[in-house]
Amino acid sequence: MMKTIRIKNEKDIQQIEHTVLVLGYFDGLHKGHQALFAEARKMAAEKHLKIAVLTFPESPKLAFVRYQPSLMFHLTSPEDRLQQMENLGVDYLYLIDFTSQFARNTAEQFFTKYVSRLKAKVVIAGFDYHFGSDRGNAEDLEKLFDGQVIVVPSVNFNGEKVSSTRIRETVLAGNVAESNQLLGYSLSTRGIVVHGNARGRTIGYPTANLAPLDRVILPADGVYVVDVEHDGQIYRGMASVGKNVTFEGDELRFEANIFDFSQDIYGDTIRIFWLDKIRDMVKFDNVDELVKQLQADEEIARYWTPKNANH
Repeated sequence: MMKTIRIKNEKDIQQIEHTVLVLGYFDGLHKGHQALFAEARKMAAEKHLKIAVLTFPESPKLAFVRYQPSLMFHLTSPEDRLQQMENLGVDYLYLIDFTSQFARNTAEQFFTKYVSRLKAKVVIAGFDYHFGSDRGNAEDLEKLFDGQVIVVPSVNFNGEKVSSTRIRETVLAGNVAESNQLLGYSLSTRGIVVHGNARGRTIGYPTANLAPLDRVILPADGVYVVDVEHDGQIYRGMASVGKNVTFEGDELRFEANIFDFSQDIYGDTIRIFWLDKIRDMVKFDNVDELVKQLQADEEIARYWTPKNANH
């Protein structure tokens, strides 16, 4: 069982066992991050150490740049991130808020205060990891640490490095199939089923209207192939994000049509796995045109198969 420990500063750390320490900010534990943890598991097994992580619940950017709401949105929810960390073999997860006070530590102070208290015998970081107010890098890690340092090289996909920034860009562009390849699992969103205007029923396509539960980024406006998890069962479906322009709607809607499913599930929490984009949102001249398009969308969604299944 992974132990999660919230700390305010280094004085809250009371680490007993020696560790392999993995450093970084992990938003959506993508294939690049997974490479760090694979290395950590190898070293932990070899040297009989525990795996520890020191990271931040929110983006360090909040302490440095002008606030914008997108900074508060993640690729995965906090609960999912904790579960992923545990699945990746982490024994001790230390969470510290990235505050102005924390940011004032130089690279050397960070090592003296934190790394020593975390009883690190091995430190693992990505090739582009920076730390401390003086922006220490991988070379500085080796100068400051007398144990073993492992710097994990870039993990590339289609010739470019896998990074949280790149994944966010693909999600916001609606290219969720590529997002999933970079993540190594399917991007997902949890929502509570709420009452909408029940217009879908009248045209033969009832939808579950969803209020997103987590601060997780939604894909670009459009219609998507999705898998829907309800009560432990997975159903294929299609989901749309965006304004309901055919019916002159102007608020953002997030809804899913779940295939071969007819239960009333208001108040239930369901999870949408985003698999691929079918099309952009389009304004139809009449309901018949809309229904014809929904039938074509359903055909695509029902028979869509993943190049490599992720969840």
